[in-house]
Amino acid sequence: MAAGGSLSRSERKAAARAELLQQEEQRDRRRQVSRIWRKPPAERSPEECQVLSESDDIVRELERRRKRRERLRRRQEEVCDEPEELKRKAIELAAAVRNAKHLVIYTGAGISTAASIPDYRGPNGIWTLLQKGRSIRATDLSEAEPTLTHMSIACLHKHNLVQHVVSQNCDGLHLRSGLPRAAISELHGNMYIEVCTSCTPNREYVRVFDVTERTALHRHHTGRMCHKCGSQLRDTIVHFGEKGTLTQPLNWEAATEAASKADVILCLGSSLKVLKKYPRLWCMSKPPTRRPKLYIVNLQWTPKDDLAALKLHGRCDDVMRLLMEELGLEIPSYDRARDPIFALAEPLRPGEEGTHSRKPVAPPPGTEPPREEPRQEPPPPARPGGWLGRGCAKGARRRKSN
Repeated sequence: MAAGGSLSRSERKAAARAELLQQEEQRDRRRQVSRIWRKPPAERSPEECQVLSESDDIVRELERRRKRRERLRRRQEEVCDEPEELKRKAIELAAAVRNAKHLVIYTGAGISTAASIPDYRGPNGIWTLLQKGRSIRATDLSEAEPTLTHMSIACLHKHNLVQHVVSQNCDGLHLRSGLPRAAISELHGNMYIEVCTSCTPNREYVRVFDVTERTALHRHHTGRMCHKCGSQLRDTIVHFGEKGTLTQPLNWEAATEAASKADVILCLGSSLKVLKKYPRLWCMSKPPTRRPKLYIVNLQWTPKDDLAALKLHGRCDDVMRLLMEELGLEIPSYDRARDPIFALAEPLRPGEEGTHSRKPVAPPPGTEPPREEPRQEPPPPARPGGWLGRGCAKGARRRKSN
């Protein structure tokens, strides 16, 4: 050993070589034990049984991994209640809806699968296919229409049985179902809406096409300009890893207020793996006995199942059809000619036609979509004349705020 107790260069190299050899031996040992452990017990030789008995730590780790994989596999399985059981649960859900004083609905991708929009974590969901290394088929969202579930929710709100809807979906189908804007919190944005954040308050532009063609994570400019101030417009989408800051259409204030008043929460088609991370939606600051009763409709496991008053294993459209029948309400049919998006949409200005190539939502041939009156800009507030008066007005506002 070198002076001062430090190792010489040759000794350090020998120690590193010995450590690498030990790690390689451990890897070989784990591979050997894993190969033996996967064999049926009846096919193991006495020597192999001896190897397992001498490797308790590796065997325990293999068992833990197996149980974890099995648990994940079970959670990804879709389970359907028998028709009689689903009917019984729908009757119980209907009673909860009738008796609720403040019912809030949380929706996820599962309510839009009937519109041929893929979900995320189902057997053919986006994340599921990507984890399997399979490609994702592009979906033309302009062809999607509100589903039976969307129309049922709009009807429930019209009859004052639902007070607010909190959605994770960006497909805009709640808006197109006729649900009022004030009754929706689209926490992750709306693909049909772009905004100017330079205007105060933010100025919204509803379009009849997907405005996200040129946008992505941390890149939100759509390529069009505000008609009022000329600033760049941005989409409203909140990607994974981002924090939504827009007032609309996210409408977090209304979502939080609705959750605080809720005595019943109905979750439709959401895995709740993202929503569970928003404590404001679950009244977690309240004692458990004062939190809203939770009802979940999903084919798969969710992290809130153990807290639910009732879990319905069924497709959203099937459950909502049973629910509306039990409530004695007729589900309105979607009429594309009367789609609210046509009345809300802001037309492109001359020269903006080439700023997108997405197929627009179009009314049926031969029909004229409803239109709102053109938006009128409010007149500027009266001020004393000239630049001097404008400066005096600013100074007065500063003094008032101070």
